[in-house]
Amino acid sequence: MVVMRLLSGSLEIMAALFMFRFNNLEKAFYINTMLALVGPTVLIITTAVAMFGLADKISMTRMICLFAGVTLILISMNAK
Repeated sequence: MVVMRLLSGSLEIMAALFMFRFNNLEKAFYINTMLALVGPTVLIITTAVAMFGLADKISMTRMICLFAGVTLILISMNAK
């Protein structure tokens, strides 16, 4: 999980540097849309890794609630 978050943070910083370097609104928008794909992917992967690691320590009800929470976050990101 730590490695995924470090990679995600590094991508965010690199994207900001690219936006600054290009100094173009259209290119910045394109870079930002690419980041919109990375964020949810990292969220899903890190949550899945944590859930598999904790599967024997937490109840099924809590696991379902956590997945439902992640699902609601992803739905709210796509809501208009």
